[in-house]
Amino acid sequence: MFWKKGYFIKNTHAREIDDAVLTATEPDAAKIEWPLNRMTLRFFWFLSIALLGLLGWRVFALTVLDGGKYLEASVRNSLRQLVIPAPRGIIYDRFGEPLVYNVPSIDLIATAADLPQDESSLTALKERLASQFAIDRSFLDQTLDKMDRHSAEIVLLKERISQEEALLFLGESREMPGVRLYKTTHRDYADSFIFAHLLGYEGKIKKEELEEHPDYLLTDSIGKLGIEKSYEGVLRGKHGFQQVEVDALGQVKRELGQVDPISGNDLILNIDAGLQKKIYDSLQTLLEERQLKKAAAVAIDPRNGAVRAVVSLPSFDNNLFAKGIASADYQGLVNDSARPLFNRALVGEYPPGSTIKPIIATAALSEGVIDEHTEIESRGGISIGSFFFGDWKAHGFTDLRRAIAVSSDVYFYTVGGGYGNVSGLGQERMKKYETLFGFGQKTGIDFPAEGDGFIPDPAWKKEKIGERWYIGDDYNSAIGQGYVTVTPLQIVNAIAAIANGGTLYEPRIASQVRSQDGKVTSVPQKVIRKDFVSPDILRIVREGMRETVTDGTAQQLKDLPVAVAGKTGTAQFGSEEKTHGWFVSFAPYESPELAMIILVEGQGEEGYNAVPVTKEVYEWYFARSKEMQ
Repeated sequence: MFWKKGYFIKNTHAREIDDAVLTATEPDAAKIEWPLNRMTLRFFWFLSIALLGLLGWRVFALTVLDGGKYLEASVRNSLRQLVIPAPRGIIYDRFGEPLVYNVPSIDLIATAADLPQDESSLTALKERLASQFAIDRSFLDQTLDKMDRHSAEIVLLKERISQEEALLFLGESREMPGVRLYKTTHRDYADSFIFAHLLGYEGKIKKEELEEHPDYLLTDSIGKLGIEKSYEGVLRGKHGFQQVEVDALGQVKRELGQVDPISGNDLILNIDAGLQKKIYDSLQTLLEERQLKKAAAVAIDPRNGAVRAVVSLPSFDNNLFAKGIASADYQGLVNDSARPLFNRALVGEYPPGSTIKPIIATAALSEGVIDEHTEIESRGGISIGSFFFGDWKAHGFTDLRRAIAVSSDVYFYTVGGGYGNVSGLGQERMKKYETLFGFGQKTGIDFPAEGDGFIPDPAWKKEKIGERWYIGDDYNSAIGQGYVTVTPLQIVNAIAAIANGGTLYEPRIASQVRSQDGKVTSVPQKVIRKDFVSPDILRIVREGMRETVTDGTAQQLKDLPVAVAGKTGTAQFGSEEKTHGWFVSFAPYESPELAMIILVEGQGEEGYNAVPVTKEVYEWYFARSKEMQ
């Protein structure tokens, strides 16, 4: 019992002691535990304040500092301005015949902000585009990977997709986020080979071209060549746009409004489409018959400088470029030795041969070197020391008019460089008049590319070749050989000035600009110079050119229903005994309304191939004029 009692007492005592200890130490324990609780609370309190401060700063930064940027991005991610391309103006000939049409087409484009953000989804999109639309994968990698995904930048993926491709896209468009169809138009050129060098073509703008045209989009087309290029600002319209709301995939969910596009202005040319076709067909037939390849022609109205026709052969199909030319087709054109892309009529530079003689005759009369009755004998050539300068035949004694008509080289050797008792003009004075008539400089035609030709002088020869100027150089220059080069346009423009009595015009291809509201604005005709040669002198030269047809080298034209004046010419080139055949003319002789030059490249020395083409064209032209009266 005692033990148990003791045990009991012991345990009771222990419990009492424990209770006493707990009772006795509770305040002390509280004193120990309170600082720990306060430290914890303080820690969490400061942490909460810091987090709230950080959160507040972030809210301030997002809403105030970067608010504009994110607001713009937010709007951009939900709203889009879809461009509605403006139709390009139509080009017409002088009688209202359209030379080009706008054809509806569909392009495939991508908007940067709507493309997949993760690389795996973007890769899947590129694979789908490459397989379904036959788009080169490397192009997709280079294009889509470089786009700023936070911008509304638009890039052209493929132009002029087929109807089948468009239907395929519409059925699977949700699988191709950021990609959509773009309704536009492309050019379809009527009689493309006939008008290719004149009209040129339009095509999709290149990135390097955007530097000159920052207001264009990468989906836009722009004139690349010819009239399409020189009148780009007239033909191009003003795009409209459609405001829409899109979802995360770039799909249109709601239309919010639209601004309609404004079509480009129409352009009415001075070109006579029927005349252009006739010249082209006649030249093409001649080339095929003579197994030749290259020719050119320009026709203008001497009364005002209006260009009626511009033909260059061989030609090319400008629709190939308008539709996006294949690499094989382009290489075929570039590698063709006949250079079908080269505009011989306006850019080609050639020795003019005897077509320059009316200008030399004008200079000789103006400078008093000869008068209209001065006769010079041609025995078939001139000998100067050991050099012989031949004529194409012995003409005997000829005055100026007959010298022009029969194209006497000896006569023009003499008036150009001097011989016997005729002192001669010399190159400086020949150049003076050639320059007055527009040689050696661009005519200013409203076309993006034009040759300027070249008229030499003694100083040039000394500097460039290291030789002095010889009398033989004068002789060669006087008959349009040697270092002299001109364009077909320059020759016909100079002869037009002789035909009209002494006014040199800037040739003009375009006649009028017509806006979509019907307002018509004329393209001004410009005079380069006038009254720079005596009318009496020009009359004498015209009479010589008329005699070319009645009793000279172009008698094939004698039986035409209208009187024609002209000048034949052959110019040697290269070392293959080939010549360029020229014929420049105007009609009717009494009151000229058309001046025309025909050039046939690389013919033999057997005749004047340009003359029969001229006859055929004039027969057609004046027969039509009679019908239209």
